[in-house]
Amino acid sequence: MADRRLRGGLLVRLLAVSVLVSVLSVAGTAWLAVRTTTRAIQQEQGQALSDDARIYDALLGYAATHHDWAGAAPLMRSLAGATGRRIVVTDPDRLPLAQTAGGTLPERPSATVDPLDAGENAGENAGEDAGENAAADRIDPRAVGPYALTAAERAGLRAIADEAVACLRRPTAEIVPVPAEKSRQTTARPAGAPVADDAKVVDQPSGRPRIEAQAGELDGANDCTPLLDRLAQHTATEQAALRRLDDLSGTCLRRQGFPAVRTGLNGTWTSRSAIQVSDDYRRAVETCLASSRREQLAAYVAPPALLFVTAPGARLPAAGLDLSAAGRVRIVAVTGIVLLVAIGVTVLVGMRLVGPLRALTAAAVRMRGGDDGARVRVTGRDEIAALGAAFNDMAEHRRQTEALRRAMVGDIAHEMRTPVTNIRGWLEAADDGVVPLDRELVSSLLEEALLLQHVIDDLQDLSAADAGELRLHPQPIDAAELLHAVADAFAPAAERSGVALAVAARSHPLTADPIRLRQAVGNLVANAVRHTPAGGRVTLSLRTAGESLAIDVADTGPGIPAGQQALVFERFWRPEKSRSRQTGGSGLGLAIVRKLAEAHGGTVAVASVPGEGATFTILLPSATER
Repeated sequence: MADRRLRGGLLVRLLAVSVLVSVLSVAGTAWLAVRTTTRAIQQEQGQALSDDARIYDALLGYAATHHDWAGAAPLMRSLAGATGRRIVVTDPDRLPLAQTAGGTLPERPSATVDPLDAGENAGENAGEDAGENAAADRIDPRAVGPYALTAAERAGLRAIADEAVACLRRPTAEIVPVPAEKSRQTTARPAGAPVADDAKVVDQPSGRPRIEAQAGELDGANDCTPLLDRLAQHTATEQAALRRLDDLSGTCLRRQGFPAVRTGLNGTWTSRSAIQVSDDYRRAVETCLASSRREQLAAYVAPPALLFVTAPGARLPAAGLDLSAAGRVRIVAVTGIVLLVAIGVTVLVGMRLVGPLRALTAAAVRMRGGDDGARVRVTGRDEIAALGAAFNDMAEHRRQTEALRRAMVGDIAHEMRTPVTNIRGWLEAADDGVVPLDRELVSSLLEEALLLQHVIDDLQDLSAADAGELRLHPQPIDAAELLHAVADAFAPAAERSGVALAVAARSHPLTADPIRLRQAVGNLVANAVRHTPAGGRVTLSLRTAGESLAIDVADTGPGIPAGQQALVFERFWRPEKSRSRQTGGSGLGLAIVRKLAEAHGGTVAVASVPGEGATFTILLPSATER
C-alpha cells in the first residue's frame, strides 16, 4: 500500500519530470558548455590572480614609501579602474583606511600589506651583491627609510657610475687575470676586449646606482677598479643610518651574549671581535639584524593593513565566449528541443495540479467570506489529496475554534460583569448617600475587586502560555515538601468548609519550577475543597508511574459524570450553567493547570466515579532523580 502511494505520489511525479528535463538539458548542452566555458574560466582565473598580485605589489610599494595610508586613495582608484576590482584597505580591526567602493567585507582578507613582513621573496630585488652574510629578513626592498640618498648624493654617485660603465665598455690594454676560485666558471679576457660590454646602471630604491653585468665579469682587478671602489663607498646618509643599525643590532646581540657587528649595505656584516663565526653566532646576527632593521624602518612605513580585493560581478573574457555560427545554431536547436519537451511535460503536469488547487482557492475564498461549511472534495492518495484533507480538517477546526471564541467572549463578559456591576452599584449608592461608605462596604468592594483581579491574572497566565511566553525556572526541589506547603496554605479554607486535608507522600527529588508547580497543585486543591461537602476529605499523594512522577489530588465529592470529564479543562467550563460563584470559581483554574503541566513537559488527567469523588493527576516526565 505504501509503495503504491509512493509511486503515485505527486513528489515522485515531479521528480520524474525534473529528471527527464534535466537529462535532456544536460545531454544536449553539457558538451557545448564545457567547450565554451573552460577556456573562459581559465582566462578569468589567470587574469584575477594577475590583478590581485598587481594590486598587492602596488599597495605594498606605497606602504614601503609612506608613513601612513592617508594618501593611498588615488592609487587605489587607479588600480580599481585598471582591473575592475573593488579594493579596500583596513586596519587589523577591519576599520576602513581607504576604499574604492562601499559594501560588506569578505570574511577573510585577500592579504596583509606589511612592508616590514612582505614574505620570503621580499629581498629578491635587492640585488645580487648582498654577500654571503646577508640577513634573511622579509622586509620589502622599497622600504629604505633613512637610507634614502639626498639629491646631491644621488647625482654624485650617478656620475661615478656612468664613468665606471664607460670604463668597463672600453677595450682593455692587457690580459686580465681571473681569480682561481672563478676559473671554473669563466676564462681570462684577452687584451683588447672590454671588461663588460653589457654593463649598465640600475637605480636602487634608495637612489644608489648599481652596475649590472654578466656574472663574473666584474671580478678581478682592472683599470675600472678604482671607480668601482669609489661607487661602493657609503655616503653620509648611509653612514648615519648604518651607525643607528649597528647600535640597535649591538644591543640585541649583547643581550644574547654575542659581540656586536659592523653592518654594511644590502645586509652584509662583519664581526667587531676577532672570534670564529659559529653557526649560532651567524643565526643570532641574522635574527638581530632583521629585527633591528624593522625597528629602524617602522617610523618610515605605513602600519600593517588588511587588503580586501573583490570582484563586483563575474566577468568572462569576450574571446572565451566567441562561438562560431555552427556552434550558435547547435545551441539554439538543442535549446529549442529541450524547451518544447519541457513545455509539453509541464502542461500535462500543470493540468493535473490546477484543478484541485482552483477548488482549494475557491473554498478558501468562501471561508474568508464567512462560510464555515466550505469544504473540498478529496480524491486520490497523493499530496494534493493530503492537502485537501488538511484543508477540510483546518476548516472544521476553525469552525470549532470560532464557536469556542464566541463562547469565551460571553464567558469573559459574564465573569467581568458580576463584580463590576456590584462595585458600580455600591459606589453609586454611596455617591447618592443611600448607604454610608463605611468599613464594611469598603471590605465588600475590595472582595469584588479581588475577584476581578483573580480573573484578570488567570487570563494573563493563559495568554502567556498560548503565546509561548510562559517562562519556567526549574530547580531541584522535594515534591513531598511542595505538597505539604500547598496543604498548609489551604488548611484554613479547608477547615472553614469542614473538609479534612491530608498529605500522603514521601520525600522525592524533582526538577521543576516550584512556583508554577505549586500554582498548578494549588488550583487542583482549591477546586477539590470547593466541591467536597463538609465532612469530606481531600488527599494529596505522590507515586511513580514508570519513569514518571504522578501527583494525585483526590477528593470525596460528588464526582464528575463520564460525559463531562473531557470538558473540565476547557476555559470557563462549569458543570452547572448558572455560573454561580457559590458552586464554582472563574472556570479558568483547571485550564491553567493543563497549561502549566504541558509547560513542564507533562500532562494532567481526571478519573472520577459519580458519587465517589474525583482524582486529578499531574503526570511529569522523567525529571526525577533517584
